[in-house]
Amino acid sequence: MMDIPGAFPYTRGIYPEMYRSRLWTMRQYAGFGSAAESNARYRYLLEQGTTGLSVAFDLPTQIGLDPDDPMATGEVGRVGVSIASLADMRRLFEGIRLEQISTSMTINSTAAVLLAFYVLVAREQGADIRNLNGTIQNDILKEYVARGTYIYPPRPAMRIVTDLFAWAAKELPEWNTISISGYHIREAGATAEQEIAFTFANAIAYIEAAIHAGLPVDSFAPRLSFFFNSHSDFLTEIAKFRAARRLYARLMRDRFGAKKEASCMLRFHTQTAGSTLTAQQPDVNLVRTAIEALAAVLGGTQSLHTNSRDEAVGLPTEESARLALRTQQIIAHETGVTNVSDPLGGSYYIEELTDQIERSAIDYIRRIDEMGGALQAIETGFLQAEIQNSAYRHQREVERGERVIVGVNRFRQETGEQSPVFRIDPDIERAQVTAVRELRTRRDAAACEKSLRALKAAAEGSENLMPLILTAAGAYATVGEISNTLRGVFGEHRDIG
Repeated sequence: MMDIPGAFPYTRGIYPEMYRSRLWTMRQYAGFGSAAESNARYRYLLEQGTTGLSVAFDLPTQIGLDPDDPMATGEVGRVGVSIASLADMRRLFEGIRLEQISTSMTINSTAAVLLAFYVLVAREQGADIRNLNGTIQNDILKEYVARGTYIYPPRPAMRIVTDLFAWAAKELPEWNTISISGYHIREAGATAEQEIAFTFANAIAYIEAAIHAGLPVDSFAPRLSFFFNSHSDFLTEIAKFRAARRLYARLMRDRFGAKKEASCMLRFHTQTAGSTLTAQQPDVNLVRTAIEALAAVLGGTQSLHTNSRDEAVGLPTEESARLALRTQQIIAHETGVTNVSDPLGGSYYIEELTDQIERSAIDYIRRIDEMGGALQAIETGFLQAEIQNSAYRHQREVERGERVIVGVNRFRQETGEQSPVFRIDPDIERAQVTAVRELRTRRDAAACEKSLRALKAAAEGSENLMPLILTAAGAYATVGEISNTLRGVFGEHRDIG
């Protein structure tokens, strides 16, 4: 009997009705400059019909540096919003009721700190934090493989992840405590098969670590979520999402003995592929993004971000962000694809491709298991080498003309109108430096220092770190100060490559 939507192993979708009863969440990833500027963009996106917020943080925030750290010079507010303290998080969401929206935060090494700021702001607004809905990426393993915004060595970093799992299971029952990311693995050059295989290998490591920490699988598995890429090979991407759902359902039931139905349902956010965008003929990126977004919808995603046409040259302008959102709205309301739970289910090619991708991913997972798991595969460089080799093969195909990139190696246009480039005001960095220094003079220094000492003591022992991080955040300890406290205990990771 053919699989049906909403039934194990969920190949055709995790809900019987899929988008017939509820559309995917339309998120637009945004964040730049100061908290006040990003707040204005969030309000604009909400007015335009986005149904969830997705926060991008700048590099200093991602790697635990304050704006006045010498290592942060030139990067404050550049690729995301600068958030150094509870005061910044308060400004970021000013006028936005956190209990009434779903927020996704793309943050990993400092995920526990940024979630603490968010929870404290929600409490200030009078929200019942048990009703907060959203996702914290909190996927540290892929940072060592594909992205690089790590701080601590992998094993203590995993402790922070599982501490967040345990704390949130009691305090934030509606919150997704991790978004295990294949997106960045794919952006680094992985194939579709490698994307889901390496993502699930990382997921296995997180699940095993949580179980080892004493958490029953069904206590945290329903709040695991995933983040995938929708690339340009339309039919392959659709099949990839279907294969991923089926593989995950069987993994959770057969390997980990999950009993809850929700523990076996693969819930994922999708973003269209940034690596497919071109600076040449940027308006063509609208077409690429539309096709990639449609693949994500036909593949059954739970939420979606559509990239903007100008992201190959800079942060998106308001007009570009609006067009990207309109792309999702057209797919939802004008194409008719939401009238059917699984429009391509039963297609001979899609079904065969789904089987092929699943078999290939299972073979990779078996090889990683034989090495001792994802942590060992990362520490020996296996995952990194596999991704690098795939990226090299792809680039050689482009250079030889075997893979066509419109506007790059064929159908070039030597002249054309350039898209306006969004510029970050250089005064923002100076203002952020001044603000964080003033914060340190205004706060209760004794209370802040006491909270950091307590955090250090907890890190040296085995106590759950989340309550201590919350206390430090509430005492206006900064991202850099909290991270430096943990650096002092855990050390810093150095890439073996």
